[in-house]
Parts: sequence; structure tokens; C-alpha cells
Amino acid sequence: MGKEKKNEPIAEVDYVDRNVVNIKSVPHVWDNQALTRLSLAHNKLTEIPPDIADLVNLEILSLWNNQITELPTSISTMSRLKILNIGMNRLSVLPRGFGSFPSLEILDLTYNNLSEKSLPGNFFFISTLRALYLGDNDFEMLPGDVRNLTNLQILVLRDNDLLMMPRELGDLQKLRELHLQGNRLTTLPPEFGALDLVSTKSVLRLQHNPWVPAIQEQLDARGCQGVWEYIRSENYKYFYGRQEVSNTPVPPKRNKDRKISRQTAKTTC
Repeated sequence: MGKEKKNEPIAEVDYVDRNVVNIKSVPHVWDNQALTRLSLAHNKLTEIPPDIADLVNLEILSLWNNQITELPTSISTMSRLKILNIGMNRLSVLPRGFGSFPSLEILDLTYNNLSEKSLPGNFFFISTLRALYLGDNDFEMLPGDVRNLTNLQILVLRDNDLLMMPRELGDLQKLRELHLQGNRLTTLPPEFGALDLVSTKSVLRLQHNPWVPAIQEQLDARGCQGVWEYIRSENYKYFYGRQEVSNTPVPPKRNKDRKISRQTAKTTC
């Protein structure tokens, strides 16, 4: 019989739902240069140490459903990281330089307390990003810098406080899935008509917004297909130009005080 291998490198660590408070207590992680996937979802972590960046071969990091309030600036130096899930936490700001990830393809920030004021200046310059999940946050607008996400295919912005969308989003020709439901949107820029979002291989969600009557009528009668045909029309371009200079009342915000992400983390002895 062959000898058993000792200290064989472990490439994947799943330490899910273990009531972990300190990430340093998780076995098979630190000083493990072979680690490529680390899942610490459903724990009680409140912070991530700067030396997370020492996991130089990590490609997938899931921190879903913890109590994390801030991230180290070093996290964006993780050169091989492709998937980062920090959804269902308590982030209200992202660290300086967060958009410096060289290989990141999927970023999930769902269900935090983020807004346009929370983002560093280079956030929308992650050129490798294919999917961005920002649902259930506090965004009222997105900057025109979103046009730099040239490889983006999926953008989820549902259940925010969005009042308007940047016309530059219409430049993202690879975008095939857009979720805008549950915001405060009344119109969409005509430039969105250039996007292929109503074909059989696309996904578009527009429900539960206070649309102007002309858009809501199209949505009720013919769904997203009708809306897209309408915003591509010359009539809509004229209408949209007039709406931009009108004094349309601002739809009210929803009360989010009961969100889990608003609650203070309980101290564990």
C-alpha cells in the first residue's frame, strides 16, 4: 500500500453557517497558497483583515450573509480573484481603489447600504466585469462612468431608489440582462433603445416603478417589448427632451429602516 499523503494542499474551503466571528479561526486558509475558493457565507464576520490579499491564488470568495461593515483596501489587489460575493452585509462605503481588480468577472453587493456616494472614483473601471449585482441598496443615480464596464452582460439594480438612469448605459453593447424593478424611475433615456434587451436570450425587468403614463401604458399592454419599441421612436425622443426640463414631482422614497443591513451587529462573547 502506498503511503498516505500528509499536508496535501487544499484548494477549496467551505466553512458555511458555522457561527464564525473571526476569519483567522477558519482552518486550512492562512498560509495555504493552493487555495482557490473560499466560502464563508452565513456566518457572523464583521471585518475582513488586510492580509486576505495574501491568498494570492484565490479565484472565488463568498462572504454572503455576514455582518461586515467595511473592507480592507488590499482586497482589490487580489490579482486572480474572479468572483466576489459580499451580498447581505452592512457595507455603507467601499474602500479607496476598489475598482482596481485586474481579473474580477462577477461582483455581488446585493442587500447592503450602498449609494452613489459610497463608491470610489474608479469603481466603474473594472473592465473585466461581466456581472454586477447592486440590488437592494440605496442608489438614486449612477454616474456616466458606467460606460467603462465594456464587458458587462448582467446589471441588477432592483429595489434601490433610482430616480434616473445615465444615458451612457446605452453604450454597453454586451448587456443582455437588466433589472430595474422596484425603483423610482419615471422615464428612460432614448439611448437605451440601442441595447438588445428584448430578444429571446435577453432579460429586462421594469415593473414597480412610477413610470410616466405613456410608458406604463406600453408596459401594461405589451410588456417590455412595447416599452422598448416606444423609447426607440422619434415621438419618445421629443417627449424625453421635454421631460428633462420639466418640473416633474420626485417620487417618495420607501422606508428601509427595517432592513437587516441597517441593524447593528450583536456583540458575541
